[in-house]
Amino acid sequence: MKRSERLVDMTKYLLARPHTLISLPFFAKRYGSAKSSISEDLSILKHTLAANEDGVLETVAGAAGGVRYIPFLGKKHSEAYLKELADRIEDTERILPGGFVYLSDVLGSPSDMQRIGEMVATHYAYKNITAVMTIETKGIPLAEAVSRFLNVPFVTARKRGKVTEGATVSVNYLSSSSSRVAKMELPTKVLPKGSNVLIIDDFMKGGGTLTGMEGLVREFDSTVGGICVLCETTHADKMVDDYLSLVKIDEIDTEKRVIKTSLGNFLEKTDFNRF
Repeated sequence: MKRSERLVDMTKYLLARPHTLISLPFFAKRYGSAKSSISEDLSILKHTLAANEDGVLETVAGAAGGVRYIPFLGKKHSEAYLKELADRIEDTERILPGGFVYLSDVLGSPSDMQRIGEMVATHYAYKNITAVMTIETKGIPLAEAVSRFLNVPFVTARKRGKVTEGATVSVNYLSSSSSRVAKMELPTKVLPKGSNVLIIDDFMKGGGTLTGMEGLVREFDSTVGGICVLCETTHADKMVDDYLSLVKIDEIDTEKRVIKTSLGNFLEKTDFNRF
């Protein structure tokens, strides 16, 4: 097999298996090539990804070593996308009653979910996340996208359990948007004890739903490894302090039909020094 053919297939194989350690002998056998040739191929891939700031290829030395592809999007790519997304969200047709914003087109767009999933996975790439959690329904595409790039399972808390999911653990929480006590549930079998969980949601006003998911994680004797939202509002009394946001809604005026946005704290909180 020619080097050009190996590089194409090797790239495809690695991209499909993020955060997975793959041994050099595996590639040597797959392509019928010497380990020295495989090492040269991987060096080309590593330098190309770094030059484009579009991923990290880690090498692990030793008998049990190999190579691992880490999805990692550079700052210039992330900033350009976030500015474009924030501009799109300023469309006044997105304004919904109650100070909410229509985001279904973004959440339903494969290209947006691809980019957002890669960006969020960049921030948490080295934080040993073992599961991603969200609550039905709007957060599901986000959680799926992020879990795909972190290569970990994602679990969905529900407001009402389903018979097909078996026994559940439930918590009550205060919904900051409606100022009422609500309930969320999670099947007992989906989250192993001791998990390090990344909590994901599409929109945060006061953060009540996020605190509910934090409580649910603790019920499973697990820890919260991070909280991330697509959009946040400038709500004065947020119930969560340490979180990541991609876009901030600075102003929503339903009467004047005005919506103003800015970038969230993603860029300032993310360490991009991996290239």
